[in-house]
Amino acid sequence: MLSISQCLGRPSQALAMEGKLPALDAQAPDFELEAAAQEGALAEKLQRDAFLGSWLVLYFYPRDFTSGCTLEARGFQRDLSDFKAAGAAVVGVSADGTEEHVSFCSSEGLGYTLLSDPGGVVSERYGSWSSPFSQRHTFLIDPKGILRMRWLAVSPSRHSQDVLRELKELQQS
Repeated sequence: MLSISQCLGRPSQALAMEGKLPALDAQAPDFELEAAAQEGALAEKLQRDAFLGSWLVLYFYPRDFTSGCTLEARGFQRDLSDFKAAGAAVVGVSADGTEEHVSFCSSEGLGYTLLSDPGGVVSERYGSWSSPFSQRHTFLIDPKGILRMRWLAVSPSRHSQDVLRELKELQQS
């Protein structure tokens, strides 16, 4: 049985509920997912490599419009200008479709990208899939595409601040 400390922080490998988490200090798993488009715009697919050259906060969450997910999304929105000032993009991933994401972004005033992973393929690559939902995990990827940090035990109310604090610490080291 793994302890919480073995699953958090910087161990080279850890297990998630339904799969193996990607190793820290190694290339982050690739992804190509459809992004939520604004009304009238064509949907586009985004790949991990589109974020090379900047930090990426890639957070997985179960569902749009649920209380914990809404609280977490609002936190990232509240701190979005601080993430941008630190050279980081924020991207959310769930199994919801792009139409739900568009509605969620509009309803909550989200100014960052949400990606649709309906079959959980990418969520599974990140050890963040428990069918039929993504688990609440977050990954911090550096400008070279290296996975630098992960969060498995997430408190939606303060999570964005935790990620921002760690991002700034990593940038100073």
